[in-house]
Amino acid sequence: MYTNKHRMNFFEQFSRSPSQPRTFLQRLVTTVAAVGVFAVALMFSVFLFAAVLTVGLAAWAYLWWKSRDLRKQMREQQARRQAEEGLVIEGEVIREVDSSARDRS
Repeated sequence: MYTNKHRMNFFEQFSRSPSQPRTFLQRLVTTVAAVGVFAVALMFSVFLFAAVLTVGLAAWAYLWWKSRDLRKQMREQQARRQAEEGLVIEGEVIREVDSSARDRS
């Protein structure tokens, strides 16, 4: 396999040999940079959460507003059915039967 010496030297310049420990200043700069990146990521995540929450709330409010007529019709239909069929409690139908209907059957 052919290896390009120039390309290998390019990547070796970024590597550190184990004999060169990091100085206090390098560790301090690395720590400050990591804390800064974390702070920016936290701010972005809070903004993203607020945006998603706002969009979700707006979508819910829109659907609730658009379905109000349908909900009203469903309540009226349920009231009509209960008036026609009687009141249903735990699966039992309670209705009044007049005595003249019993005599005909």
